[in-house]
Amino acid sequence: MTERSAKHSTFVIERNYNHSPARVFAAWAGQTGKASWFPKADEFDFRVGGREFNRGGPPGGPVYIFDACYQEIVQNRRIVYSYTLDMEDKRMSVSVTTVEFESVGDGTRLIYTEQGVFLDGLDTPEQREHGTRVLLERLGEALDGQ
Repeated sequence: MTERSAKHSTFVIERNYNHSPARVFAAWAGQTGKASWFPKADEFDFRVGGREFNRGGPPGGPVYIFDACYQEIVQNRRIVYSYTLDMEDKRMSVSVTTVEFESVGDGTRLIYTEQGVFLDGLDTPEQREHGTRVLLERLGEALDGQ
């Protein structure tokens, strides 16, 4: 039998972008804009109660399933969503994420807070934080390239 465990963790990442809060928010709120930096969603319904769902992974590797539900959306200010991450048929984690957009000069400070439970050693908070940092870097590159 596999050892069962639940590790709870919270991490916060702050990033500054040289773009307005409206523009940074739009990169999260639209399927095309989000697909420029985040894996393309099979389903994308950006509204409170809406779902974002994608399935994918490396060639020949395991299939990862991201399944999110939007809990709160405040235009250009805040997005709160809960999500599960599975590897094939194994639940890796369950998280609540808050993304805040603050105006700073001509740009935006994005504050990303994730509160998660990481299950059965299939993922760790450190790995998730690293992956999120990579995605937020890709967001910056996408914004700068537009």
